[in-house]
Amino acid sequence: MDVGARVHRLRAALDGAGCDGLVVGELTNIRYLTGFTGSAGLVLVSADELVFVSDGRYRDQAAEEIASAGVDARVEIVAADPDRVIADAASAAGITRLGLEAESVTWSRQQRWAGELFDGELVATRALVETLRLVKDAGEAARIRSACAIADEALERCRGALLDGPTEAEFAQHLDTTMKSLGAADVSFETIVASGPNGAKPHHHPGARAIVEGDLVVIDFGALVDGYHSDMTRTLAVGAVDEQRRRMLDVVLDSQQQGVEAVRSGRPAAEVDAACRSVIDDAGWGEAFLHSTGHGVGLDIHEEPRVSTRSTATLVAGHVVTVEPGVYLPGIGGVRIEDTVLVTDDGCDRLTLAPKEPSAG
Repeated sequence: MDVGARVHRLRAALDGAGCDGLVVGELTNIRYLTGFTGSAGLVLVSADELVFVSDGRYRDQAAEEIASAGVDARVEIVAADPDRVIADAASAAGITRLGLEAESVTWSRQQRWAGELFDGELVATRALVETLRLVKDAGEAARIRSACAIADEALERCRGALLDGPTEAEFAQHLDTTMKSLGAADVSFETIVASGPNGAKPHHHPGARAIVEGDLVVIDFGALVDGYHSDMTRTLAVGAVDEQRRRMLDVVLDSQQQGVEAVRSGRPAAEVDAACRSVIDDAGWGEAFLHSTGHGVGLDIHEEPRVSTRSTATLVAGHVVTVEPGVYLPGIGGVRIEDTVLVTDDGCDRLTLAPKEPSAG
């Protein structure tokens, strides 16, 4: 990854956003721009300099990570008030129009900037760094692919354990531990294991229910590699399932396949959502598809572009998105099937490769 080049692309976008400097406080954006992985930091991007401020806990880590990422930055370690240090650096740089990230700056913090810290014009900016993050470079795509491969292998190793009657929580723990043993730094989010009627709740927390013969089990999980996430859902059948549950599996599989085939550069994201939704609508379960079709994946598990009915985004090569339709029937259960895909000029590259055959055995 050419992390050092990212700040140059950000600088090129500042004038169009109405500012000549930007304060970056959202930690994921700071990581994207500098390689810093700690929990406290603040960045000023001006025309000629990047100033990074943190506290003494990160004195060595910040210097090492930023240098390792190839980023040219002035690192300031302070005991208190990083906003004041950034404001002084902005004044010294001659910045007169200073951007603040509107989505992550609190009202009280903005009031302090306006009333105490900065004499020039404050500009509310939206998604300047996030827009750069939309298109993944080769290094980012490789990390996401690696995270997906770990999740694939973990499910392959664990799926047979469903036949032993574990609780949802026990199976989730088994899957999480296996991903970490395969090299994941962590899980991407709390693993969802929703069995039987619990499958009708899309974000069910795995609990004490034992998985039994005839269950459908929705398993939604991901691995984290060097800050990048994977996201995959498979719905597995424990033994034989009845005709209605079999039909749910078939309909959602068809819906998901249609969605994946609709993904390509230049296609509105809403059309991918429509491709999935039309199959489920035709099956008579439109109202049981309770969420959008997908979302972007990268340094955050949920990021732009959104793949939904209301999305205004158009997919381009380098976007990484999920395609995850589902059907959820109260008292019966649910089915969701999800892949993470890399958008290409002529379609997409499926990064999650675990089989979609529902048999747990």
